[in-house]
Amino acid sequence: MSDKEPAIKPWGGRFSEATDQFVERFTASVSFDQRLYHHDINGSLAHAAMLAKVGVLSEDELKQIQTGLEEIRSEIEAGEFNWSISLEDVHMNIEARLTDKIGITGKKLHTGRSRNDQVATDIRLYLRDEIGSICSEITRLQQGLVALARREADTIMPGFTHLQTAQPVSFGHHMLAWNEMLERDFGRLQDCAARLNQSPLGAAALAGTTYPIDREYSAKLLGFDRPTENSLDSVSDRDFAIEFAAAGSLIMTHLSRFSEELVLWTSAQFNFIDLPDRFCTGSSIMPQKKNPDVPELIRGKVGRVNGHLISLLTLMKSQPLAYNKDNQEDKEPLFDVIDTLKDSLKAYADMVPAITVNADVTREAAMRGFSTATDLADYLVRKGLPFRDAHEVVGKSVAYGIAQSKDLSEMSLEELQQFSADITDDVFDVLTLEGSINARNHIGGTAPAQVRAAADRAETRLQQR
Repeated sequence: MSDKEPAIKPWGGRFSEATDQFVERFTASVSFDQRLYHHDINGSLAHAAMLAKVGVLSEDELKQIQTGLEEIRSEIEAGEFNWSISLEDVHMNIEARLTDKIGITGKKLHTGRSRNDQVATDIRLYLRDEIGSICSEITRLQQGLVALARREADTIMPGFTHLQTAQPVSFGHHMLAWNEMLERDFGRLQDCAARLNQSPLGAAALAGTTYPIDREYSAKLLGFDRPTENSLDSVSDRDFAIEFAAAGSLIMTHLSRFSEELVLWTSAQFNFIDLPDRFCTGSSIMPQKKNPDVPELIRGKVGRVNGHLISLLTLMKSQPLAYNKDNQEDKEPLFDVIDTLKDSLKAYADMVPAITVNADVTREAAMRGFSTATDLADYLVRKGLPFRDAHEVVGKSVAYGIAQSKDLSEMSLEELQQFSADITDDVFDVLTLEGSINARNHIGGTAPAQVRAAADRAETRLQQR
C-alpha cells in the first residue's frame, strides 16, 4: 500500500481543499475490499461490453479497456499492483490504473454507473462464488460423515437426552443426524444464492442513468438471472449479506454442537473416539495431554460469526434509502464470516474421515444407565399391559437393579417376574443392546439396516448435486 503522491479525487471538482489525511485513512476501504478485485474487473468488463453494444463506446475503445483490465488483473495476481489509500477503494484504484495505462479511454469506463451499483454488483458476484466454495466443503464433510456412518452402522453407543443415558443407538445413526443438519445448511445457502443472483449494475447512484443501457445484457454476461427491479433498492440492499450471515450462524452452531460432542467423547471419562494427532495439540507442562484444539476452536468461533450477523443487522436497521457510507462497514464482517466458515468446514471435512471409534467402550457405556428400559416397557405393552402400568413395572425393576447393581439384561427371569407375571423368557430378546437397536427397524430408526439404507439415500443425494 503506497501513497507517495496525493491522488486526484474523481469527485474532487466540487471541493476547495484536500481531504484531511486522517479522514482519508479513516474512510478508505481498499485495505480490505481489494479482495473484490477479480469480481470488480469482471463487472467492469461486462459494463464495457454493454456500453459498446449500445454505442456509448467504440469497438476500439472496448478492446483497449478489455486489454487494460486483463493486464491489471495480471498485475494484481502477480503482486505487482500498487494499492493506494488515497484512491479510497478497489474500484478507484483499478480505474485510476486503467487510465494510466490507456489514457482518456479509461475515464469512459464509468459512464452510466456509480460506485454504488458497482460495489453492490461486486459483492453479489463475490458472495455467489464463495457460497459455491462453502457448499463444496459442506458436501465434502457430508461425504465423510456418510462414509463413517456406514462404517460404524453396527457400532452401539448410548443415545442421550439431558446428557443422561436414554436408549442405545447406532454410532452411524448418530453421524447421520449431523448429516441432516448439514443438508439443511446446504439448502439454506442454495436459497440465499438464488435470491442474491440479480444484477444491480445500471442502477447507478440511486436513480438509474440517462444513457441507453441494456441491463439485461450485462446481467447475462455476469451470470445473473435478471437485473434488479428498483434502482433505489438495488444500491442499498444488503439483505443477501444478512441472509448469508444468518445461514452461516446456523452452520457454525451445528459445527459447535459437533465440537461439543467430540470434546466430550475424546475425554478420558468418555473415551468413545480418538482424533488423529494432526488435529490435536499437547500441553506445555503436562506431557500426557492430547487436546482436541480444532473442535474447541471451532466451538469458540461461532461467537464471532453470530456477532457479525448482529453487526450487519444493526448496520442496516436505521438506514434511509438509498446508499449511505454506513454500508462500507458491511464488508469486513461479511468477509470474516466467509473465511471462518471455509476454514471450519475444511477442518471438519479433513478430520471426520480419520475419526477412530472405540466400539468396545461405546458398547460398554450403552450397558450402563438401563438403556433398554423403554424396550422392556414396550414388551409389556405388547403383552397387553397398559403403557402407564408398564412404565411403573419397569420403574420398579430399575430401582431394584440400582440397589443390586445389575442391569436389566443381567437379572434372572425370576428377578424380573417379581415385578410382572407377564414377563417370560422371551424378554431377553429385547433386553440386549442388539435387540434394542434392531427393533427400531423403520425409516429414521436406528437399526443398522436402516442406517445403511439412510446412508445410501444420503450418498445418492450428494452425488446428484
